[in-house]
Amino acid sequence: MTGVSETLIIGGGVGGLALGLMLTRAGMPCRIFEAAPEIKPLGVGINLLPHAMKELGGLGLEGALAGQGVLTAEAAFFNRFGQLIYREKLGRAAGYDWPQVSIHRADLHRVLKDAFIAEAGADRLLLGWQCVGAEADGTARFRRFGTGEKLPAQRGACVVGADGIHSVIRKQLYPDEGEPIYSGVNMWRGVTRWRPILGGATMIRCGWFTSAKIVIYPIRDAIDGDGNQLVNWVVEIETPTYQRWNWARAARIEDFIAPMQDWHFDWLDVPEFLRRAEVALEYPMVDKDPLPRWSFGRVTLLGDAAHPMYPRGSNGAGQAIVDARALAECLAAGGDAEAALSAYEERRREATATVVRTNRTTPPDWILGEVHKRTGDKPFTSIDAVISRDELVAITDAYKRVAGYEREKLRT
Repeated sequence: MTGVSETLIIGGGVGGLALGLMLTRAGMPCRIFEAAPEIKPLGVGINLLPHAMKELGGLGLEGALAGQGVLTAEAAFFNRFGQLIYREKLGRAAGYDWPQVSIHRADLHRVLKDAFIAEAGADRLLLGWQCVGAEADGTARFRRFGTGEKLPAQRGACVVGADGIHSVIRKQLYPDEGEPIYSGVNMWRGVTRWRPILGGATMIRCGWFTSAKIVIYPIRDAIDGDGNQLVNWVVEIETPTYQRWNWARAARIEDFIAPMQDWHFDWLDVPEFLRRAEVALEYPMVDKDPLPRWSFGRVTLLGDAAHPMYPRGSNGAGQAIVDARALAECLAAGGDAEAALSAYEERRREATATVVRTNRTTPPDWILGEVHKRTGDKPFTSIDAVISRDELVAITDAYKRVAGYEREKLRT
């Protein structure tokens, strides 16, 4: 068995690695158990908002992340006719003390993994061990991926399920919960090598999912001698049927491009941009209802295992990182592990539940839905005649409050 002073972290994703690094920095031993037998560069783009960058910057990772990604400076919202609805500054350009970084998920994961191994040691990241269950006394059981070989029971100060939306720990705690809930919107994601769009530091949201919506932002700069960026994109379309989620399912552009065939804007030829994609993946937009409780004895949940949410608002990974900081602080405060987990849950459970609900109803891209409704999905002559700037600002400011990245509050 491991020593009971160790924290056992189930899952070596963004949340698990962030927690591991934070605990190590605080002088608290931990081990991370990851089911995958090797770390592969998975996924596409991800955004790190200022609340996440505050925590990662505190770990000394801002330079590495900024060097791998793009410092996103503004958000721009357009209707499906390419007309500008609203612009706002982001990150340091908006006066925050921390940047907003758009980055390939694989680059973020590599930075976190390398930092954890450098400080905790490679033997603290155990690959290829699937968790098959945990007990309230802090004991966890594992088997070898592929062979079924069992690892002797591991007992720690506590067990943290950071094992994603299909969490083994969550399923054990809530065996009758059922599968993730489909939103009615299917998603296609990919990356395209492309010249800088709108200056090369803009997050673009365009259209509305009842016909088609696309989100576009660069995640790597100057990837070739022609000055191209690697640009992430996400297409959302209301779709009554879907295939069960598989985060690595390959997609064909022909499967979803039809509603955007005439999206030829002066700032981007969307059909050509999509046809030149280097990778395209498909999966449904899903989440789960907020839980009434995360912690049972010395077992708790973190990140997507605790609060899977729609990927609207660019906030899922950020909430996992904020979870990690809260849990690390509660554990570092000393005393009983159960009390620490209870304090962590008190800080984070309802806060994240509010984000889950808001992502269903009024995320930042609700601006697009409101304009779509008021215009009857037709071009406008003047956006000011459709919706006031005060209303537009109110939508995005409300989300910042809910998600926990209001500029002045982050400084406290």
